[in-house]
Amino acid sequence: QCTEPQKLFNIANELLHTEEAYVRRLHLLDQVFCTKLSEAGISSEVITGIFSNISSIYCFHGQFLLPELKTRITQEWSVNPRLGDILQKLAPFLKMYGEYVKNFDRAMDIVNTCMQRSSPFKDVVQNIQKQEVCGNLTLQHHMLEPVQRIPRYELLLKDYLKKLPEESPDRKDAEKSLELISTAANHSNAAIRKMEKMHKLLEVYERLGGEEDIVNPANELIKEGHIQKLSAKNGTAQDRYLFLFNSMVLYCVPKLRLIGQKFSVREKMDIAGLQVQEIAKQNVAHTFSITGKKRSLELQARTEEEKREWIHVIQATIEKHKQNSETFRAFNSSFSQEEEHLPDSSIASTSSVESMPGADGGALGGSDSCRKSSKSKRDKEKQSCKSCSESFNSITKRRHHCKQCGAVICAKCSEFKPLADNSRHNRVCKECFLHLPASPCSPGVEAVGEQKKRLAAEKQSILAAENSLFSSYLHFFEKGKTWYKMWVTIPKSEPLVLYLQGSSQDGRSPRPIPLPGYEVSLPGSGEKFDVKHVFKLCQSHQTLYFSAEDEELQMKWMEVLTKAAKGETEDTAEGLSNP
Repeated sequence: QCTEPQKLFNIANELLHTEEAYVRRLHLLDQVFCTKLSEAGISSEVITGIFSNISSIYCFHGQFLLPELKTRITQEWSVNPRLGDILQKLAPFLKMYGEYVKNFDRAMDIVNTCMQRSSPFKDVVQNIQKQEVCGNLTLQHHMLEPVQRIPRYELLLKDYLKKLPEESPDRKDAEKSLELISTAANHSNAAIRKMEKMHKLLEVYERLGGEEDIVNPANELIKEGHIQKLSAKNGTAQDRYLFLFNSMVLYCVPKLRLIGQKFSVREKMDIAGLQVQEIAKQNVAHTFSITGKKRSLELQARTEEEKREWIHVIQATIEKHKQNSETFRAFNSSFSQEEEHLPDSSIASTSSVESMPGADGGALGGSDSCRKSSKSKRDKEKQSCKSCSESFNSITKRRHHCKQCGAVICAKCSEFKPLADNSRHNRVCKECFLHLPASPCSPGVEAVGEQKKRLAAEKQSILAAENSLFSSYLHFFEKGKTWYKMWVTIPKSEPLVLYLQGSSQDGRSPRPIPLPGYEVSLPGSGEKFDVKHVFKLCQSHQTLYFSAEDEELQMKWMEVLTKAAKGETEDTAEGLSNP
């Protein structure tokens, strides 16, 4: 049996070996997939949309975390057996993972679209996937690695703390590390669950030969399996297959193929209005029926236990759907009157015209060209979010309506949910949220507003000159945009993160840029700008330009950023004073 110190070393060694494997995966994503796609002429917008900030993550782990772990575990462990102090350094970089996880759904959507529509993209990806370094795994599988990594740190740290003596000098650092990493792990776990759910739906979609559009975040596969269908004519049993989702049942016929087995959808039955019951038939055991709005099916399971399980699961799905429907109706009932009388709502006005008698004729509808023009305009408005102008899709960018003004918005732009009269949260757009009056019947508005103000004030305080290692106004530029003035700061609390803050009027949160791995330099001879005292931050496929007021400020910023980009924190603050 291992001694306690040996168990702690084994955990540390496992962390080192998994970190080495992880850095190889990051290299594959950043230096192979990302680079090859760029060389093939795939646009930088698509590459950034897919790989997000993978370069920052790769640089941090490859150049900083892995070397430190290697030195500690292979050279220093006998005199300094600690992990907590090193893993605490991971904390400022959890922001990088937050950005990657937040972008993950969109990245998957872009990859799937490009694989279907872009031959150069598909050729590059498939060629890399055939290589031994890929281990017969897809690009999407490797992209999941950073999402899974934080939960693995959490598991290893928990195991480490269980075996760490209470009096150990590393306990305080290890507990603090676990607290910070656990928070980030919750976001990663949610993304993993969502990804697994989407993979299941995609798998079923392929088995159905693309007959039914089931790949939707609202869909959930509950149960599937073979079943016998009893013929209404002669009672013979026919081999069939059922897919039970949270909103429907797909009744399918197996189709034999050379590779695998596919299914053809014979009947789609909505859960709403569905009934399931046990039936007794002479000379036939384990039978039950499901009855929908259009059709009734008599089915036979292989065993009594299997029959009871199907009946139980279908009935539970029906009940849950009823509860959700009732909740949804109650949620919307308080808004129905208001929506009918919204004077300036585009939703109310268009739906009113469409529902008026004669609107499709000519008496009330006006000319055909007028109707076509207004319909075209409405369709265009409904295709993209009013706030961020991003196009909607059925998977990652779904439509919502502001309950105040009726505007069509996405989930991200409608995260403002004051309490309505019925004490239920009401989805509204940012503009309406800011102008909503606080009232006794909506106590949540004031509470949420105050909380947002407090968080914003805290962030502003962190970014203030007195709380920063170095800060000043600089002009900022990145490809495809124009120069604009920003407050740029490196906070004392996060010495390796650069924050960019626009004017208070634009309402945007400060943009964090984790600095390790960036190169700081002057523009190349071919880069010409109208402004003076320009310097740039480069990493992989991203370049950010800054312009200072004078040469002294330019040199000072380059010195500070170069140290932070190398991961130097102790000396960064020495000799600095804000201009």
